[in-house]
This record gives sequence, structure tokens and C-alpha cells, in this order.
Amino acid sequence: MFAKLSAFLALFLVLPLISTAPTASIDTSQHCGQWDQVNAGTYTLFLDQWGLSGASSGSDCAALTSMSGNTIAWKNTWTWNGGNGIKSYTNIQQNAGANRQLSAIQSIPATLTWSQSTSGNIVANVAFDLFTSNSAGGSAVNEIMIWLANINAGPISAVYNANGQPQPVASGISLAGHTWNLYQGSNGANNVFSFLPSTSGTQVTNFSGDIKTFLNYLTSNRGMSSSQFLTTLQVGTEATSGSATLTVSSYNVAIN
Repeated sequence: MFAKLSAFLALFLVLPLISTAPTASIDTSQHCGQWDQVNAGTYTLFLDQWGLSGASSGSDCAALTSMSGNTIAWKNTWTWNGGNGIKSYTNIQQNAGANRQLSAIQSIPATLTWSQSTSGNIVANVAFDLFTSNSAGGSAVNEIMIWLANINAGPISAVYNANGQPQPVASGISLAGHTWNLYQGSNGANNVFSFLPSTSGTQVTNFSGDIKTFLNYLTSNRGMSSSQFLTTLQVGTEATSGSATLTVSSYNVAIN
């Protein structure tokens, strides 16, 4: 009887360890430095304040808040004053699976849930940002953006109407459960493709889809070569002016 009870207790103590999802130990402290970065699993949080010198005042701080398995969460609070250019792109980058040719990537499933509080004259976006190159780890040739929110900002475009509004090169593109307009232009260093929700003012706060389908569209319809290497996959907010707190409650992406 004692032996059976001991075995039962041993099993009882082990079961919670088996059934509980792993929660990673991560750095959840707040970071505010211009080029600060924090690694967590296969992800890196980047405080990329490359336009800091263009601001008369402001700050940008971020912190990871949780990680369980491949799902990560974070919060980014920023305020910028002065200048017209982008001041920061605080983002999470997926490192695993990058630097492979597009033709070798089968899928990039992603889920993202976020919310944002704002004040002041906000100019910003929330967007995925991808780069491709002619070689693994090489200089960027193409930048591919998927805008989930456009707050008084605008995509790079080679074509503008008489009112100075950027004009899409393709409209009504159905991908990842939403409809997008595609803009194309150059940032002076590389070609830029920007997918924006077709309906003005739409914010995709719950994204669930295969990012590879956006790349497939470009290789099939806009002349981007499938021999290009995907070097970078990030998501975050490009901030120009105003004040905001972006809260990402759940993000999961894999490059398969």
C-alpha cells in the first residue's frame, strides 16, 4: 500500500511539470537608449532611433513584458517633437530562419494582437518591415512593408496626384484576410513596396496570416525575384511626432 501511494505521489508531482507551457526568463526592464537591444529566444527587441537628431525633444522607451514558447509581448512608449522625418522604429525582429532565398521559404505564419493609446498630433504607423538582398546577409535591395495602421503618415511612392497624395500601383489585393493597396517607390537606397489597408483609416489590430503570401504576390506580379534572400523580418511602429503607447499583447512568427 505504501509503495502504491509513493508512486501515485511521484506521478502527481511530475504531471504539472509536463502539462505547464514553458515560460521563458527574459529581461523585462525598460530600455530607452538610441540603439538598445534585448534578446529573447529567437527574437530581438531593437530600439532603433535612427532619426533622433531630427527631433527638438522627445524619448522612446520599450520593454518586453512576457514570453511563452514562441509568443512574445512588449510595450513601447514614445513622444517626439519637431522635424518632419521618422524618429524611431522600435521593433521586434525574428532571427531564426532568416537569410534564406524566398524560393526556399515555404511559409511565414504570423499572429499579432496590439492596441495603442495616443495624444497630440500623431504621425506614425504600425507595420511589418522586411528586407531582401542578392545574398545572405547582404545589402538590402528591396524593402517590403505591411502597414497595419497609418496615422497621418504615408508610404513612399513614385507617383502622386495633384493634391500630393501617393497613388497605388495596384488596388484591392486580397491577402491574409484583408484587402490592400500597394505603393511602390524608392527611399534612395533600395526599392520599397508598401501594402496599406484599402479602406482609409482601417487599423488591423488582430493580424493572422502568412506573410509569405505578400512576397509571393511581389514575385508573381511586381518583378521581384524569388532568388532574393530574406534578410530581415521585423514588426513595430515608425514614429514621427506626437505621443503614443503601443502595447503588443501577443506576437508569434516563424520563417519556415
